[in-house]
Amino acid sequence: MRPMVNPHTTTSSSSDVLRIGCGAGFSGDRWDAAIPVVGTLVAQGGPSALIFETLAERTLALAQLQRRNDPATGFEPMLERFVAPILGDCVRHGIPVIGNFGAANPRGAAECLQRLASRLGLPAPRIAVVEGDDLLSGLDNARLRGLLPTHLAGKALVSANAYLGAVEIAQALKAGAQIVVTGRVADPSLALGPMLAHFGWAEDDWDRLACGTIAGHLLECGAQVCGGYFADPGVKDVPQLERVGFPIVEMRADGRFTVTKARGTGGCVDTRTVKEQLLYEIHDPAQYVTPDVIADISEVEVRRLRADRVEVVGVRGHPLPQTLKATVCFDAGWLAEGEISYAGANAAGRGRLAGGIVRDRLRQVGLRHLPVRIDLIGQSSVFADDAGLWPAPFTDDVLAVHDIRLRVAASTSSRTDAEAVTREVMALYTCGPAGGGGVRTQVTSRLSSDSCHVPRDWIRTGWSFVP
Repeated sequence: MRPMVNPHTTTSSSSDVLRIGCGAGFSGDRWDAAIPVVGTLVAQGGPSALIFETLAERTLALAQLQRRNDPATGFEPMLERFVAPILGDCVRHGIPVIGNFGAANPRGAAECLQRLASRLGLPAPRIAVVEGDDLLSGLDNARLRGLLPTHLAGKALVSANAYLGAVEIAQALKAGAQIVVTGRVADPSLALGPMLAHFGWAEDDWDRLACGTIAGHLLECGAQVCGGYFADPGVKDVPQLERVGFPIVEMRADGRFTVTKARGTGGCVDTRTVKEQLLYEIHDPAQYVTPDVIADISEVEVRRLRADRVEVVGVRGHPLPQTLKATVCFDAGWLAEGEISYAGANAAGRGRLAGGIVRDRLRQVGLRHLPVRIDLIGQSSVFADDAGLWPAPFTDDVLAVHDIRLRVAASTSSRTDAEAVTREVMALYTCGPAGGGGVRTQVTSRLSSDSCHVPRDWIRTGWSFVP
């Protein structure tokens, strides 16, 4: 294994500490976020790694569709924008990069990174690819269909991907990989992989695996743990949110770890931000199920050490599950959306009338069967129900709202019906009520997702270097 150290820095650091920074928390994240993270890792010296988490369930399904249309695509479309600013420093200072930006085409992503390194004048990096998550290519159709919920019978599957773990990432890093590209792996596994490689933890050391998993969970959403998703002005104030930093975890061999952030950045890391992210997407604090371990955070303590440094202790682990979760995405028809604004006196009243007109018109043209949602954005949208029925009678104060936007959305099985819905919104321009403007309509193909569990021994995972 090539040591995960920064050979060109003069700052000393104990090899007992592994620093892992996060450069992205989702596909739409900021391209420059990783720069101060890498700068901090370089300045502090010692073993370190950088992860990019860019893969959501819908992102992967869209990537599968892209690859069907063009076999050379299907990986993170902004891959070069994410990696170009930091690749040189990571290669020069021995900081491995691990990312699930391979999406539906990890080998395509690896080849893209090879070309990028060449354009930047860098030595060709050793790039490893982790594969085995794609169930559409890895399992026969009958076997896969037998795992699916009954309501998916007959649905056209777009993607089916299992959440892989950290073992293959660790193996690749121990073999000298400078970049590890994955498709669908569990988000925390991106960080657990370099921990396994560096510390040599056993694959059944459940407590340490759980500590590494929870550390990865705190890193995986980027700036969320640094105050991004936490901020609420006047209630939970966060400084310099426009310059919010991205997180760094300092992991020790015994599983104790500290959460901090990149130097010279805005935001904050405190007990509140860490606790919020700790509970994010956790259904049962005593059983956070991942491919690597079942983590138990029911007795965790979150301790402030000093400004922007928080220690997490008390994580426990239990043996890994015998199945792997898989996300299945399928064709769900079409989504029709139309919007129009009303302003001035009685804007909400006119918006409400316009919504009723659209609903009545859809009945008249034979589309009464469509599920339709009608919202008044600015007055009744988030808290209305999916049927578009407003929960309370309108009052004089509501009718006095001076700026409202009507949104109509419908789910259809055909593009023709979807276009018929958007035409009814467009017709409000002249068919009334008064004063409507700024119409915007859109028809898009729709994907839906569900989950199933796959026996581990059905899945063949592995990694290899890209020539």
